[in-house]
Amino acid sequence: MEGVFYQEHGGPEVLQYGELPDPEVGRDDVLVDVKAGALNHLDVWTRKGLPSPGEFPHIPGSDAAGVVAEVGDAVTRFEEGDHVAVAAGSYCGDCEFCRAGEESLCERYTIIGEHSTGVHSELACLPEENLVAVPDDVDWETAAAAPLVFQTAWRMLHSRAELEAGESCLVLGASGGVGHAAVQIADHAGAEVFATASTEEKLEYATELGADHVINYEETDFSEAIAEATDGRGVDVVLDHIGGPTWENSIDSLAKGGRLVTCGATAGPEVEVNISDLFWNQYDIMGSTMGSNSDIDEVLELVWDGTFEPRIREVLPMSEAADAHRLLEEREGFGKVVVVPDSEL
Repeated sequence: MEGVFYQEHGGPEVLQYGELPDPEVGRDDVLVDVKAGALNHLDVWTRKGLPSPGEFPHIPGSDAAGVVAEVGDAVTRFEEGDHVAVAAGSYCGDCEFCRAGEESLCERYTIIGEHSTGVHSELACLPEENLVAVPDDVDWETAAAAPLVFQTAWRMLHSRAELEAGESCLVLGASGGVGHAAVQIADHAGAEVFATASTEEKLEYATELGADHVINYEETDFSEAIAEATDGRGVDVVLDHIGGPTWENSIDSLAKGGRLVTCGATAGPEVEVNISDLFWNQYDIMGSTMGSNSDIDEVLELVWDGTFEPRIREVLPMSEAADAHRLLEEREGFGKVVVVPDSEL
């Protein structure tokens, strides 16, 4: 098969596209003929070496969709010809968290493509637990682009922050994968949605997806804009996946008793927390990683029926994976970047 891979960590230039060994199908595995994959910012971090995948060549990619080509003897959920997408979280299935339906808290929780071989290749071999069924009428780009970011945003806003109708929510980085999913999910929940982005074009897209108020963070201090728009109250929930540079303003944007939920730190992990402000204003600070099985099942039903729309900023052949990574790093465009095996073009 052909696929994207790299032999060392570094910039986009380390990415190659070429021949790789076909995967071997085990008893519990499903072999997928990949029709499309999608990038996430974790692909950039993994390429740079955080965390190290452990061995080379490493195939990146946590999002993909395609057709089942072969199933192992013990597989019961899928058969040849089924349309599937990747659910990238792996877990033990037997610990206290897995038994409680909180798989993403499992101590053995890992992410395909980040901690193990990814799926940006013509063929991908995965345990059946790491696949979800896709309706035949859903196009491959949508099926590939939706799972990781919509699962992540759903868990952040519903399972963790428990956002309710009538509340207010600020989504930072609304043009990215998680951000553009979160805008739609918050709007669907009945919240008043504030969204930040760096250009007027991106803000227009965020408005189309359900944002009630938009803030160009390149021109305006977003915490001051929130204070002005809410008469000094602040918002009930802030979704921040950026980290260091935005953290203080995110805290300042919260109403008393507000909740800040984060799933990442794309601009830096080190922050300072003023404990006095934390307890006096009774803020909740929540971490969130991808999601559990119930999260992905619930949100993907709303993607498949068209309630939510993964926006695609660019579709490129896998042989141009380096350009796809640069689009993410340079924050060009709105939504997800999709890569397609060259043999599918």
